[in-house]
Amino acid sequence: MTSSLLTPRGRSRTGTTDGGTAAGSTAPTRILDWRHPQVASLLQGIDVTTDVGTATEPALRTATLRRAHRVIAATVRPVYSVQDERPVSEVLRRGRGSCSQRLAVLEAVARASGVATRVRGLLVDGAFWYPRFPRLRRIVPDQVLLAWPEFRLDGLSSTVHPGAHWLTVSELFGSLDELSDGHGGGFTNAGAETLFEALSRTAIDWDGVTLCPADGGACDLSAYVLADLGHFDSRDELFARHGQTLCRTARVLAEPVLGRRRAAGA
Repeated sequence: MTSSLLTPRGRSRTGTTDGGTAAGSTAPTRILDWRHPQVASLLQGIDVTTDVGTATEPALRTATLRRAHRVIAATVRPVYSVQDERPVSEVLRRGRGSCSQRLAVLEAVARASGVATRVRGLLVDGAFWYPRFPRLRRIVPDQVLLAWPEFRLDGLSSTVHPGAHWLTVSELFGSLDELSDGHGGGFTNAGAETLFEALSRTAIDWDGVTLCPADGGACDLSAYVLADLGHFDSRDELFARHGQTLCRTARVLAEPVLGRRRAAGA
């Protein structure tokens, strides 16, 4: 049993079509503040060069984003922060962040290297997080707003990537079919692994287009998607239109505790 008491009021969270043509951008935003010195320091560790930023080969840019993902996973500790609008520079300063916040760091690296990004807004059933909070189900929000990044990589094969020039973060480490064939199992949303780590080894499929192994964990997560809100030029725009997962009062009360709690099975 999830709760609707902690979610924002007065927001219409229904599927839209006006965001479908979002062009994305490489510009810094309040959240994706990639010109900040904290982000510049991270970029040095990832070795994002001008050549990589202007490369035309999608494989070269993909390799950079994969390297960035590994560095972020190793340096930003996973916690249950509920402040989705926290600037990337602040996440890096704290050295810890939620799955959403670490995805934002990856977006900031992409924009800094010349790769435009946008996000797809997904409303995910709060029951998806039950395995992490088995004793606190009554306070799990009934809807979780997820900003799922996409990267513009010109030259992608239209037969392999239906999104034409856009590569979803789910396919950063291979196609969904390739990732579903792995022997590590699907994503259970339990234990220390978060969505951020899982996408590097298994299929994270929000659309139900992947044939999952019968003997593995779930990779088709489409049953948890309550609504597809469309695409937005930035996560800033998504949250401005639809709010964050929790209302402001709930975020203020929960952040001091959850913002330091390491992501692991409860």
